Amino acid sequence: MLKKISYGLLIAVLALALFSCGDVRNLNSRSTVSFRTSPDLFKYVMANYNGNADDGLLGTWIALQRTDEDQPISIAEAILKDENGKKKPVYLVALSGTELVYGQSTGVITDLLSGFCLNSPYLRNVVNAIKNTVPKGSNVVLTGHSLGGMIAQQVAADSSIKSDYNVLNTITFGSPLLAAGSREGTTKRLGDTSDIVPYLSGSLFNNTIWAIMGLNRENGGYGLDFLSAHNKSYERDNVWGKYDALGYKKGKASITVYLDSIQYFENPFFL
Repeated sequence: MLKKISYGLLIAVLALALFSCGDVRNLNSRSTVSFRTSPDLFKYVMANYNGNADDGLLGTWIALQRTDEDQPISIAEAILKDENGKKKPVYLVALSGTELVYGQSTGVITDLLSGFCLNSPYLRNVVNAIKNTVPKGSNVVLTGHSLGGMIAQQVAADSSIKSDYNVLNTITFGSPLLAAGSREGTTKRLGDTSDIVPYLSGSLFNNTIWAIMGLNRENGGYGLDFLSAHNKSYERDNVWGKYDALGYKKGKASITVYLDSIQYFENPFFL
């Protein structure tokens, strides 16, 4: 459940126009945040990690929406503006990645299950969250970092999701290729040249060409610092700012999220 916020805080939010993760605006009397580049979207995804909300205004808002920190799944109403400026309503589903939290399905076991396209509590929790929150027939955009991007690809390939929803786009940061050929919509995978995680799945062996050629790569200058490349590169405008919110290089698509619609969900390992 979303926490109630005071009218005074809402006015303060609306009074501030800019912060570190996009523009805060008022659209049809509802507060919004717009993601125009992939770093904007990545910072939003990173707020799903425990204790890792953005330090700016968005982080303050998110802290008010979450009932506790163990909620790596978020769903929000949004407006997608495509390359041609056409707008359509969507639900943005954001998923964080590997994190060692007791009882939470974001650990090594889930990495292995997802890496070989097997079912997992994380996958089931996301599917259930969508079905319990998003009206049937709605447009859906999926995004995630690392393991979250792997789960996002599995969700886009889930038969029950494909039958009830229109999955338009999946945008992943530092994630391997999964479920090739069966996902609905367009998938864009972003991977720093020093980030080795995008190659760590079974698809590297059974679908080698697409696992390599389907990855959009940029050099953040991390060299052998694999961990920093995996966790920090994607928030940098000077590296990924040329990619739009849907992961298209030199694209013009944007996603505008209604802040009052953001909902966070737990991801228990033991169902």
